[in-house]
Amino acid sequence: MSSKPTAKKPETGSTVNPEERIKRFLATASHDLQSPLRHIAMYAEMLLDDLEPMLDSEQLQSLRAIIDKAQTAQRLTKALMSLAGTGPQIAIGDVHLTDIARDAWKQVLEEFPANGATLAADNLPVIRSDAALLTIVLKHLFSNALTYQGATAPHVTVTAARESADWRIIISDNGCGIEPAYQEKIFDAFWKLPKAGSVPGAGLGLTTTRELLGALGGDIRLDHSDESGSRFAIRLPT
Repeated sequence: MSSKPTAKKPETGSTVNPEERIKRFLATASHDLQSPLRHIAMYAEMLLDDLEPMLDSEQLQSLRAIIDKAQTAQRLTKALMSLAGTGPQIAIGDVHLTDIARDAWKQVLEEFPANGATLAADNLPVIRSDAALLTIVLKHLFSNALTYQGATAPHVTVTAARESADWRIIISDNGCGIEPAYQEKIFDAFWKLPKAGSVPGAGLGLTTTRELLGALGGDIRLDHSDESGSRFAIRLPT
């Protein structure tokens, strides 16, 4: 008589949480895509430099589109790597908010030049937190302010005050504002505010901001937004 086959038992410890498996895949795929995307953009820029005088307008437009799409894909994969990470490394120390705000503003202007854009971030307090993570948070918020600017030159204001056991940091801009119907969506991954023309980025800026602040024991919310601009409120523990 033939015996019935017995089901193979899974090896102990071999079960991987589906969410963890997805994160591992995202991290690996995003990392592996960085090099080819970087080379696509680099070689396209070299072709543009060498051949620009010999190409017609349609050919130039196509080559510039290759560069733009490759750079957009690079930003997307970097954002995916950040989102797929198991968690940021946190180093708590004295953080001079004025210094990191100015540094973040300078970095953002290099990527998103905006004529006449100004920042008001003077006399901010020194707090205990992670300077690198807060710089990333401010860069995302400043990038949004420049991307969704209004009719006048962008102006961003940063203020901070102690409230009981928390710090409350306010970032205000004079951008186009967020319609009430969209205000609940802005922290969703890959969602971007509808706007005419090309909007750079992967739609992960505010999602990443929320995750980083959560790792620091804080949070962020949209405090107010209308046609005169938007105001975000960050809470961080003292």
